[in-house]
Amino acid sequence: MTLRHYTGGASRTTLTLGGTHMPDQPQAISRRQFAALSLAAGVTAATRVRGTAATSLIDADVQIQTPSGVCDAALVHPPGKGRWPAVILFTDAFGLRPVMRDMAKRLAADGYTVVVPNPYYRSTKAPGIGLGFDFANPADRAKFEALRAPLTSDAVMQDATAYVTFLDSQAAVDNKAKMGVVGYCMGGPMTLQAAAAIPGRIGAGASFHGGGLVTDKPDSPHLLVPRIKAQYYFGIAASDNQRQPDAKTKLAEAFHTAILPAKIEVYEGTVHGWCVKDMPLQAGKPIYNEVSAERAWNELVSLYKRAHV
Repeated sequence: MTLRHYTGGASRTTLTLGGTHMPDQPQAISRRQFAALSLAAGVTAATRVRGTAATSLIDADVQIQTPSGVCDAALVHPPGKGRWPAVILFTDAFGLRPVMRDMAKRLAADGYTVVVPNPYYRSTKAPGIGLGFDFANPADRAKFEALRAPLTSDAVMQDATAYVTFLDSQAAVDNKAKMGVVGYCMGGPMTLQAAAAIPGRIGAGASFHGGGLVTDKPDSPHLLVPRIKAQYYFGIAASDNQRQPDAKTKLAEAFHTAILPAKIEVYEGTVHGWCVKDMPLQAGKPIYNEVSAERAWNELVSLYKRAHV
């Protein structure tokens, strides 16, 4: 396990482990050579798709049967009769909304079939809570805790199994390819729970500014690593690292013990939520950091390429 410090530009602290060298500055990759289909030309540097790409991609509202009921979700994939590797995108606390669909479109334009579930489907339709939600307000916080209460580790793992079953039933999914998972904020630990629930199907996972990856509880997500077979990437906000500096070390130790490739980075100068474009201002300053968000996106695509997702 190595620890490196980067200076200049978007500086980062990096832990690389699992015995696999991973490039420090990966290049953006066109996953399925979609230039031939004129899709890649429509993908912007931000997390959205414009022009012909936006109109060519299939973007549908779907319902997924789970042990707890019916989950409303978005399903996005390239046009035509092809089959593509599948990805589950776990949203942040603000739920399934346009910016998350845009991120799914960006992945789909790179050659994936992506499902974005509504995490709060047991209680309400998407998005669940609005961007005007104030987590510092006790009343709003209580509403959020009520929405999140059903999302136990066991519930998330059951949901993930249902999402995989749904994806494997889709004509647009390549069942022979490993699946990927990616999560933001509270969706970060959900990727670990999903990868542990269906280790035979999920080959790569990524968490960006994930919250609650390491806790002192017996169901802490990092304790699931021995059940996982996926390669991993963790992009940690500097503000989260300040609050819990030992989390990255415990994650690294878990993956090292499991002999699984993982790359763990602290993105210096970032705050929780930096990857998501519609984040509200914090103390009058933007949370979204385009330079660091683009670097994180390239890490995601590079991970999927390495893992053959």
